[in-house]
Amino acid sequence: MPAMRFFALSRSALPIILLLISAAPHQAMAADPATVEQKDPDASPKQRLDDLFLALKRQRDPDQAKMIADQIRVEWADSGSATINLLMQWATKAVAEKRNAAALDFFDQVIALKPDYVEGWNQRATLNYTMGDYARSMADINQVLRIEPRHFGALAGMAAILGETGKGELALKAWERFLEIYPADKAAQDQVNTLSEKLAGSPT
Repeated sequence: MPAMRFFALSRSALPIILLLISAAPHQAMAADPATVEQKDPDASPKQRLDDLFLALKRQRDPDQAKMIADQIRVEWADSGSATINLLMQWATKAVAEKRNAAALDFFDQVIALKPDYVEGWNQRATLNYTMGDYARSMADINQVLRIEPRHFGALAGMAAILGETGKGELALKAWERFLEIYPADKAAQDQVNTLSEKLAGSPT
């Protein structure tokens, strides 16, 4: 097989990627009512998410798309359990205070209590990523995508790890998958363009 030189992501891009990976629930804002059609308030969480993802895929205005993405994050953040939501609040506070061991313990409890809650896995993946533990972060990302294959934040995390570990072609595929779900995201568009150009110029 021909040798291929891969390219790591620029370190300057990492803060943007971290924002794509995960937004704290209190930072996510509801979408403008004009952006998303009003749905049946009795719709199931799955139906609400399906409707939002459809709107996200169709929206080409970056600002409007961001509001839809934020509303998706709100849907993901609500576990439906007061206990889980409280543990997640404690974990978020611990992360903000750089108490990583405590935060990991809270996330572990969340996952043990509700293993199908996608944000437990996603937030732990994000923390492991920021701590430089890419193997554990990737394992958590795989769990996120098993539960919710459309989780664009997890795909951004996967792309970042693949880029940082020299797997440029796989990172590009992850970003392209991200854009299939969230096509208006400018940062992801930039990543695809940058990686495509670099890989195209690589010696084979």
